[in-house]
Amino acid sequence: MESPSYHMPLRDTPTQAPRSRFPSNIVHKVRDNLVFRSKWAELNGAMGDLGTYIPIVLALTLSVDLNLGTTLIFTGIYNIVTGAIYGVPMPVQPMKSIAAVAISNSAEFGVPEIMAAGLCTGGILFLLGVTGLMQLVYKLIPLSVVRGIQLSQGLSFAMSAVKYIRKVQDFSKSKSGGDRHWLGLDGLVLAIVCACFVIVVNGAGEEGSEGEGDDIDLGGGERPRKRGLKQMVALLPSAFMVFLLGVILAFIRRPGVVHDFKFGPSSIEAVKISKHAWKEGFVKGTIPQLPLSVLNSVIAVCNLSSDLFPGKDFSASSVSVSVGLMNLVGCWFGAMPCCHGAGGLAGQYKFGGRSGGCVALLGAAKLVLGLVLGSSLVMVLNQFPVAVLGVLLLFAGIELAMASRDMNTKEEAFVMLICTAVSIMGSSAALGFLCGIAVHLLLKVRNWHNNQPCSTV
Repeated sequence: MESPSYHMPLRDTPTQAPRSRFPSNIVHKVRDNLVFRSKWAELNGAMGDLGTYIPIVLALTLSVDLNLGTTLIFTGIYNIVTGAIYGVPMPVQPMKSIAAVAISNSAEFGVPEIMAAGLCTGGILFLLGVTGLMQLVYKLIPLSVVRGIQLSQGLSFAMSAVKYIRKVQDFSKSKSGGDRHWLGLDGLVLAIVCACFVIVVNGAGEEGSEGEGDDIDLGGGERPRKRGLKQMVALLPSAFMVFLLGVILAFIRRPGVVHDFKFGPSSIEAVKISKHAWKEGFVKGTIPQLPLSVLNSVIAVCNLSSDLFPGKDFSASSVSVSVGLMNLVGCWFGAMPCCHGAGGLAGQYKFGGRSGGCVALLGAAKLVLGLVLGSSLVMVLNQFPVAVLGVLLLFAGIELAMASRDMNTKEEAFVMLICTAVSIMGSSAALGFLCGIAVHLLLKVRNWHNNQPCSTV
């Protein structure tokens, strides 16, 4: 005989309010986003974006007197927050078009104009994000055009990297000098050795190779010793070691740089922006920067993140709002206008970054340096071997360009290469984008016309 079952009334059953789980869920998600997949790999990945970050920040500091300490503090906070939110190595990079205008015309485009351009660009991106228009744009743009933008940006990075390696650079004037000497603490031999070291350790970034360094269990000794040696080599944080070498060489090149350090953060003050600065910043800075930010900082980043991190797809609206908020907060206080970038994401992934902890670690380092050394850190950056930066930027650019290898049909490759060629030769991502869209539509019309049945008389 079955025993009778008794049920307590529902009103007597203690219930947990759903709202009490909300904070714990947020904390759990942030903790999961910041956890290191592999300590050395994440540390190594944090160096993958410095080939772009350091030259531009250094050039702006030397040419227009950008507050380096304030920039380090704010970009450090951006890195930590975006790492916690997205859970991937989401980069924080300078807005390149605005930086290029400032470096080439520092007498008329100073800090107020730079900040005005950053605020205008950030405000527009914020509005595009909160209204959902950015997500609509993301869905409408063909993949072949996005790949063309990525390929052009990656090749541009790679060509700039080769220029850094081959030529002596004057970042304060954004100009290249004579040929770099073979020997010396910033010579060609140093760059070649660093590049060979990165290739030996990281290879070509083959799928599946990134996991080799995380699990060094040799299976009870059944695998040959060469396998263990390969895994030990793969564990080496190549980018971090190359960057650390550059720091050591910077102090060797000028030992007295330590006497120029001034401990303590730089003063953070609100930037006064005149009506003329607003006008100049919008016309000369925002207008050329906005297409690049939409295409490379939002569209290409969302597409690349879905390729590199399946299951972690971010809406274009979210990334657009993120870029907008960074600039609407920091630019008022003189922090460099920033954005996310597909090149930085590719570079950090290339060197092992797989979680938000990668960029959070980089952000913490920036924050500490900004609070402890402030703007006096520029003395060290000015002595950093440019050839070493070129090596880091080279592999970041190549990794971004390789994202375009999935164009399988001739039509897709045709559109992509048209977009790439125009973007590089015209020095404008917006022009390449428009040409790519035009060619894509022409091909669609042609295919539609060819598929129509012939009329009979």
